[in-house]
Amino acid sequence: MFEAHQRREHQPTIFGCRAPMARSVFLAGSFNHWDPTKLPMRRHPDGTWGLALQLNPGRYEFKFIIDGQWCCDPEKGDAQGVQAGCVPNPFGTMNCVVDVK
Repeated sequence: MFEAHQRREHQPTIFGCRAPMARSVFLAGSFNHWDPTKLPMRRHPDGTWGLALQLNPGRYEFKFIIDGQWCCDPEKGDAQGVQAGCVPNPFGTMNCVVDVK
């Protein structure tokens, strides 16, 4: 399951996903011009991956790139459909959304 948590003012926004079999996970979104190679995520022993970013207040869309495959939620895939915290994109799939206060 994906997650993004925004903490108190001036605290980073924490992005995370569970992908225990993945060899690499990157984060791409409107905050980095959708570059799939700029933001590698760190693997934790429990099979989750995480990354903390300092973001200005606003609404951001993002996706995970897991072993080269773009997805919103590694456990549910990237199919069109209603998912909490996701919005449709022009490619017929979904993007995750985080609102930074």
